[in-house]
Amino acid sequence: MEHAPSDSEIMAERRARLAAERLLEQKSAELVAANRKLSAHALSLSGQIVDQRKVVAELAGEKDRVSQDLEAANHKVVAVERLLWDAVDTIKDGFALYDARLNLVAANPPYLAIFEGAAGIGPGCNYKTILDLSVDEGIVDLKGSDPDDWLQMMLDRWSAGEIEPVTLRFYNGVYVKMMDRRTSDGGIVSMAMNITDTILREDELRDARDKARAADRAKSAFLAKMSHELRTPMNGVVGMADLLLENGLDEENELYAQTIRNSGEALLEIINDVLDFSKIEAEKIELKPQPFDLERLVQDVGLIVEPTVQRKGLDFQIDYDQFLPAEFIGDPGRLRQILTNLVGNAVKFTDDGYVLIRVVGIPGENGDCQLHLTVEDTGIGIEPKMVEHIFGEFNQIEDEANRKYEGTGLGLAITRKLVEQMGGEVWISSQKGEGACFGFSINLPVVTDAERPPNVLPESLKSVMVIEPNAMDLDILTRQVGLLGLDVEVMPHVKSVLEKKKNSTPDVILVGHHGELSDGTSTLGELGKVFPDTPMIAMLGPSDVVKVPKGVETLKKPFHRQDLFSCLMAASEKAGAVVQKESKVLRPLRILAAEDNKTNQLVFRKMLKGVNMELTLVDNGLKAVEAFNDGDFDLVFTDISMPEMDGMEASRAIRKLETERGEDPLPLIAMTAHAMEGDEGRIREAGISHYLTKPLKKAEIHALIRELAPKDTAPFED
Repeated sequence: MEHAPSDSEIMAERRARLAAERLLEQKSAELVAANRKLSAHALSLSGQIVDQRKVVAELAGEKDRVSQDLEAANHKVVAVERLLWDAVDTIKDGFALYDARLNLVAANPPYLAIFEGAAGIGPGCNYKTILDLSVDEGIVDLKGSDPDDWLQMMLDRWSAGEIEPVTLRFYNGVYVKMMDRRTSDGGIVSMAMNITDTILREDELRDARDKARAADRAKSAFLAKMSHELRTPMNGVVGMADLLLENGLDEENELYAQTIRNSGEALLEIINDVLDFSKIEAEKIELKPQPFDLERLVQDVGLIVEPTVQRKGLDFQIDYDQFLPAEFIGDPGRLRQILTNLVGNAVKFTDDGYVLIRVVGIPGENGDCQLHLTVEDTGIGIEPKMVEHIFGEFNQIEDEANRKYEGTGLGLAITRKLVEQMGGEVWISSQKGEGACFGFSINLPVVTDAERPPNVLPESLKSVMVIEPNAMDLDILTRQVGLLGLDVEVMPHVKSVLEKKKNSTPDVILVGHHGELSDGTSTLGELGKVFPDTPMIAMLGPSDVVKVPKGVETLKKPFHRQDLFSCLMAASEKAGAVVQKESKVLRPLRILAAEDNKTNQLVFRKMLKGVNMELTLVDNGLKAVEAFNDGDFDLVFTDISMPEMDGMEASRAIRKLETERGEDPLPLIAMTAHAMEGDEGRIREAGISHYLTKPLKKAEIHALIRELAPKDTAPFED
């Protein structure tokens, strides 16, 4: 009999069923939710798949486009490469590319053609192998170098940081310039440039240059020869004319001798101008900077024109700025030539009035000075429109006023070219019939400071009296005396002094002589009566012919400021002093001279007339050396061009003899007709101490003798 469930069991079963149903409902809900999520995810994945399919489709299209572009690019690269190598193949110069191992990657036909005849040279060949084959096959001209040395040199080139070009000559006469550059990956780009035409052209130019130099040397030798051949006889012509003029000729014969001398000097001027102009045109003029005294140089130019100034009766003055230094660095020879041309022209074209040289300057910031030199005259003047014309070569003004003046027309052309070579400029200010002012400016370094060391006069010298009727002379003189710290009392002429009598007594009296106002000798005599104990200085111009009494100092116009100082010192020392002459027996001067030309021997002998001397005259350098070895001399004069042994060889031999004997070098003076660039330098190098250019001048020879004569000789009577 079955057991009937109890109520509790029924309730428990019911609760279990209800729990199972709730669990089922919960799981069904979770399942529905999960299903819903799965549906949403599936929908999302479906969208992604669609998008991916679109992307894949797009990528497939892009791949096709890239493939097409790549193929097109490959075609272009191939085309460009083909064009590049076609271009490389078409150039006449060689081109090659080596990799980092120095193996030949590629080369154009001209590059390979260089090594024609050497089998195996081509792409893949190593650089060293190419060099070895070039040497072994004799392709490269080693020019006498050792093969191993040449190979090492070529290999070392490519090892250097910067590869230097090298020029090679090949067996067929072709010259190739190798220019190599290193690539970023360590390879080498090599260019082989055919420079055969250039080398041949250089050879032609070198031959032409050598021929031109030979022609130039021949021209220089010709000019030197002609200079010597022309100057040698002209020395005789001018020298003998000078000697004739000293012999008291009658008026007619004096005119003839004067004409001969003037014609000879004119011819010499033409020779000098033509030689200088030819050197300037050939750019053979070389400036020789050296320290020099500009004030002394200007003074020397005044001495050069003094005879003409004296003959014409002109008033010639030099106004050198007292605050300007005197010593500069420049070419004194060329500056003297420039100034001589300008002053010579001024004197030449001035028949009445004055010629004035004025020198001023502006100090620079670098130790130099801007110099302005002007030459003023009261001559015939120049029309403004003719200014440029007169600076041309061989140009002169052809009119009635100028026709009587002769010349080459080269002086001003040479002057302008020389000034321009010095970095300066030339100018002119002139009016027809009213005179002219030529000037030039140059920059020169200063040797001394802007302020020269002061010249100190004795304390006893405090005041000077200046008697000078010429206003221009007086202005220059008073400024110079004032700068020496002296009180200046100006008197226009001696009459004013005599009228004033002895109200005051100056320490020194400076007297200027002018023939139209007073006679110099009587002036000095009258002053001596009024001021018997006061020293006097006579200032004489080029045209003044005055015999100055003993005890009176002489100052030649135009004068150097140092000359003025020396005269003041000498005059001061004489004041109140008793001058006593030493009784001393002086011997004659012993002179040795070598000259091969008989006429010039005669000229030289006559120019030494009046000199207290013993003269030994020989006709070549060899005899001069023999005479020097056997005799005892004070001075030696020698020509340069002589047979058997010239003057320079003789000078070297004489200097050698002096050294062997342990003697001091004697003054050795060259007398030469040469006038070419470099002659003076070579003459000096031969041991010659002084230099005279023919035609010789008696005054120059006597001045040199006075300067060089030993103290125990008496070459001239006082």
